[in-house]
Amino acid sequence: MKSTLLFSCVVVLASACATTPGGTTKTEKAPAHVAADYFPLKLGTAWEYEAAMLGEKRVLPVKIVKVFDGLAEDSTGARLLADAWGVRDERRYLLRNPIESGTKWNNVVSPSSVEGYEIVAVEQPCESPAGKWEGCVIVESKNRIDASKTLVNEMTLAPGVGIVRMATTLEDGGKRLPQSKLTLLKFTPAP
Repeated sequence: MKSTLLFSCVVVLASACATTPGGTTKTEKAPAHVAADYFPLKLGTAWEYEAAMLGEKRVLPVKIVKVFDGLAEDSTGARLLADAWGVRDERRYLLRNPIESGTKWNNVVSPSSVEGYEIVAVEQPCESPAGKWEGCVIVESKNRIDASKTLVNEMTLAPGVGIVRMATTLEDGGKRLPQSKLTLLKFTPAP
């Protein structure tokens, strides 16, 4: 869970060129966002979250304390890296390109654990006590525990801000049982 609290920033993809039937070149619009837009990893960027788990609530401060060769480390020790495919921690891709509804990918996090991810919504408004944003993306991941239980994580990210909300539930026999929730209370961009 700690590893999902990091964020990164990368250059937006350049526009692609296409040729019209008449042989002229026109510029097509580049994708609205790439994965790295949702994870600002600049030194000094800081977030404050309310973390609720098993009935206990606490404030969780997170700050980017080190950036070296594109790898960012936060105050919890978690590390993130943005590359051409998306943004990943040390075990998994948290968000993959293209940023479109229906984009799916899998992460093998151990010999017995495969997480399935899907972008379920894009260009959505989202809000938390820290503010309101447009252009948010919602990612759902599932990790099957056994024949009847699956851990489901839903993460909402705002461009230029990072994780706004994250909720983990346990699907057990058709029921969803809440496990943990993370809510952004405060965001401070890098100086």
